[in-house]
Amino acid sequence: MLRVLKSLNKFKKVENDVIIYVGEGPDIKEFRSYSKTLCNKSEYFKKILSDENIEKENGSCIIKIPNINTEIFEIIIKNINGTEDLNKKTGIEILNIIIASDDLKLSYLVKQAEDFFMKHRQLLRNEPVEILQLTFHHKTFSKIRDFCLKTICSDPEILFNSDDFINLPATILEDILDRNDLNLIEIKIWDNLIKWISAQEKTLTKNQFNRFISLIRFYDISSEDYFHKVKPYKEFLSKDMQEEILKFHMIPEYKPILVNFLPRRNYSVTSILINQDHFALFANWIDRKHRYCNFILLYRASRDGKTAAAFHNRCDNRGATIVVVKIKNSEQIAGGYNPLSWDSSGSNKSTKESFLFNFMDKNDFQSANVVNSKGDQYSVRCRSHCGPYFGYRDFYINHNENDKNPDIWNSWYERSYPTLNLPNSFAVDDYEVFQVIKK
Repeated sequence: MLRVLKSLNKFKKVENDVIIYVGEGPDIKEFRSYSKTLCNKSEYFKKILSDENIEKENGSCIIKIPNINTEIFEIIIKNINGTEDLNKKTGIEILNIIIASDDLKLSYLVKQAEDFFMKHRQLLRNEPVEILQLTFHHKTFSKIRDFCLKTICSDPEILFNSDDFINLPATILEDILDRNDLNLIEIKIWDNLIKWISAQEKTLTKNQFNRFISLIRFYDISSEDYFHKVKPYKEFLSKDMQEEILKFHMIPEYKPILVNFLPRRNYSVTSILINQDHFALFANWIDRKHRYCNFILLYRASRDGKTAAAFHNRCDNRGATIVVVKIKNSEQIAGGYNPLSWDSSGSNKSTKESFLFNFMDKNDFQSANVVNSKGDQYSVRCRSHCGPYFGYRDFYINHNENDKNPDIWNSWYERSYPTLNLPNSFAVDDYEVFQVIKK
């Protein structure tokens, strides 16, 4: 009987058999907990408590944690013991709890705190600058950092209306201004940047200064706002930038090519030939008023069949489209915009809104050349035996002429459009057609 009682006592729960000293010097604070609970919830404590040489005092195991704030640890230990939740904590406190919990390998508490923070957006609204600084400083916060950036881009007033905005570090502001999803009209972004720059004048390097100016999407600022709000600071802009902006506002048919000046838009990329920046540029060429365009892939030659019938089956009567052609064994792309519909009627269509383009290097937007339709009767031609057909014979693919090689395109005459300096015939790797829907 005695042996049984001893055996039971061996497994008897011993309350608060661990003493934890947290902090350093006069700030050290003592906490008590139960070893089984600590081991069940933390690999960090499990490893320490499993050491046979662990320090003991009056039968209790001693653990020393000098590098964690005592107030934060008190919240954590109460949570471990089931006597504390995260309500009424500030955003900074929640983040510090995550840092300490990560160090202590309390994965359940890290997740709990992350979910709590992201569920309560008011935490970010109360301390946006401090929270951003902390999330950028620790790798632990990759998930929360993404949440903060997306939230601020969706509701920019959280940051820009904060009294602490001018104290935001340059690297973080640069990340925010570089995003396409920043939901703030461009002239307001400019106004806030000028406010921030004015506060940083003594510490901002010339390279940083130039970098910030280059992040403004000047094509999305009206002529009136440019004159009244940007022009007074023209010394901030290089001569080339000033000339480009002047062309954009003064020449109605000018097709801009500086992609970093384009309006902030996010495009769902379904192309294997080009990227989101190309779509942003096309949208600006199509509509100078900066309306958002949605691009829907209708046809890809390599996927849908390299025949005229395949093209017409997928592209006829679908409204405005843009064609992108990748020229074989090169980084060159060419194409054209048809504001009307393709069909198989054999008709010719006149429009001044169509255009052709050519990038000598698709990765170099300044290598782009764009030419507008002259508006003659052959702007767009619809032939059942051809694919996309622009101009009298300016840019097209004729499957009757090249039935043995469906990858050959032609540019025989420069009649309906100014020259793009394309070869008379050239082979392509692939081509795509996108429906253009203005919003």
